[in-house]
Amino acid sequence: MMDTAEMLKVFNRYRGDAIVVPGRGGRHWVAISTRPSRDLPLGDPAMGGHASFAMGLALARPDQKIVLFDSEGDVQMGMGILATIAEQQPANFYHFMLDNECYGTTGGQPVPGARTVAYDAIARACGYTRTHAYDNLETFSLNVERILSGPGPVFVALKVRPEIENEPIGTRRKWRTRTQVQAIRDLRRELGIAEA
Repeated sequence: MMDTAEMLKVFNRYRGDAIVVPGRGGRHWVAISTRPSRDLPLGDPAMGGHASFAMGLALARPDQKIVLFDSEGDVQMGMGILATIAEQQPANFYHFMLDNECYGTTGGQPVPGARTVAYDAIARACGYTRTHAYDNLETFSLNVERILSGPGPVFVALKVRPEIENEPIGTRRKWRTRTQVQAIRDLRRELGIAEA
């Protein structure tokens, strides 16, 4: 298994101009990203919501590379989005899934099928153009540039170490440095889109 922060540091080297929806990797990503004006740290929408949002963004902005860091719990809660993404075939969409085998933000309960579900195979069966699975940082490091240089939609399952939070949500350290409105405003400015 990989450490999420270390994996994100490797990814950041090859990120380029991609718009990143850090999803479940957000609490690490805000300290790693070198292009925060091209990040959309949305916090925690309803489970399964990140993929729908990121796909919509990819379809709305086909001129921009969109990268999502999802989780296996989110994918299980909204598995139908895999078929929808595959059907739409957004060539600019890169779907990375952090698999820690548990619901880390709600106390560490095991995700159903934690050690048996092959998410990359499910994404492939749904119609994703390319799928990958990595369980160590060295192999991921050797392949991430190639993954990001090819067309999407691509799905990458990443086994990461669990980081379980047992504190009540209201007492946890806040990791977002901007509100959702500010993040969207910054990205619109970065893309040269006039204020609505």
